[in-house]
Amino acid sequence: MRMPLAHGFKGWFTTISSLIFALTASAVIAAQPQTLPAEDSDAWELREEAGNIRVYTMDRDGSSFQAFKAEALLDAPINAVVAVMNNPKSCIEWLLNCTESYAVGKSSFHDRYVYSVNNMPWPVTDRDYVLNIHTTGNKATGEVVVNMSAAPDMQANRSNRVRVEQSDTRYRFIPEGDTTRMVWLQHTDPNGTLPGWLVNSLLIDIPLESTKKLERIAGLERYREATLVYDDDGRLMDVTTAGND
Repeated sequence: MRMPLAHGFKGWFTTISSLIFALTASAVIAAQPQTLPAEDSDAWELREEAGNIRVYTMDRDGSSFQAFKAEALLDAPINAVVAVMNNPKSCIEWLLNCTESYAVGKSSFHDRYVYSVNNMPWPVTDRDYVLNIHTTGNKATGEVVVNMSAAPDMQANRSNRVRVEQSDTRYRFIPEGDTTRMVWLQHTDPNGTLPGWLVNSLLIDIPLESTKKLERIAGLERYREATLVYDDDGRLMDVTTAGND
């Protein structure tokens, strides 16, 4: 997609950086993707604190691209947050520059695939990716974990887009009354020739803005009326809402 050069370097850098986040789960703690560092590692460096959101980064061995961790207390109940995350179209609603997103292949609440596209300004080629998403939850603790990993071979490559091949993400949601504590871990090695120094310099703004939008979208009536469904053993089986169409 072509955009005028007047769009400016700031817009170009911001859109590139959003790619990293779009490549934005038993008892509740499921095995996390292999490339993700431990949530409580001492190596995390606090980079930004704004209101109820904190963003950390960490170098990763064998990669030019850093991992990040975002922590926030969302002013939305966990049922609404999980409903947003379960909606295959929700990427468009809250993740910056996500322009296309839909379910692909066989799917269930616990194991599903989503195809998404990130719009990139000319002359950068749009990026697309397929994510395998695993969701687990436990009624006793109320905690819900969503693990995402790139599954690039799930769909054929498209000639007008660059397929992202390596990305791991983990969201952990913990209910605190009518609010939800979120821990978001991510490490993505984007395909193509994007320099690590550029991507790493932009790992702060996108999680801050995306988290604010996630909180706002979860406040919409169609999500706030969602219901978490558990089986007799207290395992999360589904989230029901008229908003997930």
